[in-house]
Amino acid sequence: MTRILFVATAGTEDPNRATFPYLMARGALENGDTPELLLMGEATDLMRPGVLESIYAAGPPPLREIFPDLAAAGVPIYI
Repeated sequence: MTRILFVATAGTEDPNRATFPYLMARGALENGDTPELLLMGEATDLMRPGVLESIYAAGPPPLREIFPDLAAAGVPIYI
């Protein structure tokens, strides 16, 4: 089991880049690794009420469908 820190810097201005750290963290969980997220800059806006639910990337599932898996697993999110 590997501990992995994913760094997110994008927010609502780029839904694709905003989604990928969360998607990769979920993949790490599924692989049996221990992910952590560090939110910097614009990415911190995603933690405000209602913002995360509005992020829709082209291709992957909406962020509102990815985040609950991370929360349920207790993935640390550093802001």
